[in-house]
Amino acid sequence: MDFYALCGHKTGKDKDLYMKEVSYIILTSLGSVIALFILTKIIGNHQMSQLSMFDYINGITIGSIAAEMATSLEKFTKPLTAMIVYAAMSVLFAFASRKSLPLRRILEGETLILYDDGRLFRKNLSRAKMDVSEFLTECRSKGYFNLANIQTALLEPNGKISILPAAANRPITPQDMNLSPEQEKPAVNVVLDGKILHANLRYTGNDEIWLQKQLAAQGVHELKNIFLATCDGKNNLSVYLRIDSPASASLFE
Repeated sequence: MDFYALCGHKTGKDKDLYMKEVSYIILTSLGSVIALFILTKIIGNHQMSQLSMFDYINGITIGSIAAEMATSLEKFTKPLTAMIVYAAMSVLFAFASRKSLPLRRILEGETLILYDDGRLFRKNLSRAKMDVSEFLTECRSKGYFNLANIQTALLEPNGKISILPAAANRPITPQDMNLSPEQEKPAVNVVLDGKILHANLRYTGNDEIWLQKQLAAQGVHELKNIFLATCDGKNNLSVYLRIDSPASASLFE
């Protein structure tokens, strides 16, 4: 028995209809992926990094419409139009929030003080839809098991809790010790997967001759053996060789 017989398509006409439906679904699926990619780029990365409740629900809604567009055998223009409208409203709300503080408070919410200087604010906890037990759980997840070690706890508009530790419990900074450490700079990748990143190497103020000398000094003579090499702000080269054998997982079991 062939595939079409298993699916209940036995006649040539049914086979043609089935193949047309499959081809249409493939095309609409590709179209929905492309539309979803373009719309998420237009909306911006804030959808991932700073999700508000509206952003979260809006993102799920757009994804649901995209799935409906991919599997719908009717005209795809209706779900595509709906996706565009939801994305446009998200961009419009974001623009309005940037331009108007009152609108920002309405659309994104405002910061709530949950705890400050030994006082718990029950009304703000209620506005945040959070009870004391949940608040204490959030504090413990951030490493604070005693409220006495906290000066202020805030609920941000994106739903995250920010904590200012009490002065006696915050980490010591160089400024507290009257020290002026040199500002560190991020390390730059100069070799990746056996290939020299020439633009990055020039950014560090070095050239390929310098790189070859540094590699030779560390006993590395072939670029293909390098998985990653970085250069820090003090012009120190760190080399990580390619290791093809798997690491032992039993160390952490």
